[in-house]
Amino acid sequence: MPLSPHSFESLELAHVGRSFGGRAALADLNLTIRAGEFIALLGPSGCGKSTALNCLAGLLPLTEGKILIDGQRVDTLPSEKRDFGMVFQNYALFPHMSVAKNIAFGLQMRKLPRDEVARRVDEALALVKLQEHAKKLPGQLSGGQQQRVAIARAVALEPRLVLMDEPLSNLDAKLRIEMRAEIRRLHQSLGLTTVYVTHDQEEALSMADRLVVLRDGRVQQIGTPEELHDYPANWHVADFMGYRNLLDLTVDRVDGELAHVSGHGIRLVGRSVGTIAEGDLVRVAIRPSDFALDGTPGEVNSIRATVNLVEYQGREFASGLTSSEGLNLFAQTEHAPRTGDQVTMSVRPESVLVYPADLDAAADAGAPSRPAEVLV
Repeated sequence: MPLSPHSFESLELAHVGRSFGGRAALADLNLTIRAGEFIALLGPSGCGKSTALNCLAGLLPLTEGKILIDGQRVDTLPSEKRDFGMVFQNYALFPHMSVAKNIAFGLQMRKLPRDEVARRVDEALALVKLQEHAKKLPGQLSGGQQQRVAIARAVALEPRLVLMDEPLSNLDAKLRIEMRAEIRRLHQSLGLTTVYVTHDQEEALSMADRLVVLRDGRVQQIGTPEELHDYPANWHVADFMGYRNLLDLTVDRVDGELAHVSGHGIRLVGRSVGTIAEGDLVRVAIRPSDFALDGTPGEVNSIRATVNLVEYQGREFASGLTSSEGLNLFAQTEHAPRTGDQVTMSVRPESVLVYPADLDAAADAGAPSRPAEVLV
């Protein structure tokens, strides 16, 4: 009988908060997770993502709010009664126990019959392709193999929810890519429900069904990878999702969804996000990959700049540039410019996002205008 995680219909975090010494590390988190979803909690260090995970796991009590599974509260239960599996950043394997015994440990603590423990251990080893390493100690394994043991230990419990706290951060780049695919394969093949913490936006985009972006303990946006990539709700999300060019400009006029902005010797037309009006200070976000270096000087959405730095990144070249008025800019192109070249950077209006510059207003702005059916 194959491993079969216990199912549920939905898990709800309702106004969940956690404070330390009167200061909120997590505030008013509202999220409903459907069975079988892969949810990534994403954000920079200190944003509250690990706090949220530890509250879910029962390792931290809630200061406010509640956690429910199919309408029944689970935040009042101790962690061992929640039927969740946990994969830690540092693996948390017992160094004196073999791989098989590490996987069996949680099952034995639940006092399962010996033959049931043996069956689950064998199936978990097969799932992560470590059968031939069953008798080895963790110290005899590579980092990627140790992480597979940690994952096997979690799924052997047949949990209704798997929690992963930056499980790939200690691996090298090649192993991270391999383990991303492995975790996604296990999630799909076992029908797991997974909550995954990471600060790596590429990792989250490639793995998750939905992303939850946090900043200073508060949710900034919840959506699919495509929604967050193409329609960041505010400039904080845009910054985190790779819109590396952030320019502080002033609104000249607004024509429907288009905003005409200027400052620092440049004029741009872009998509307005949130409520802005003529004369407002705004923050404009542009991805490096959306800039071309073949524009016409003097035209709107063209910026004259000098190339300062060129980095080869495989198929593309990343360039650091400086405008005539000293703005630092970044472009990503297929062909390499030369350091010292004078170029004209150009960008299409649909690739220019114009956000309210005020911090609080930006956080509450909501997503850019788009078809109603894809709003989160």
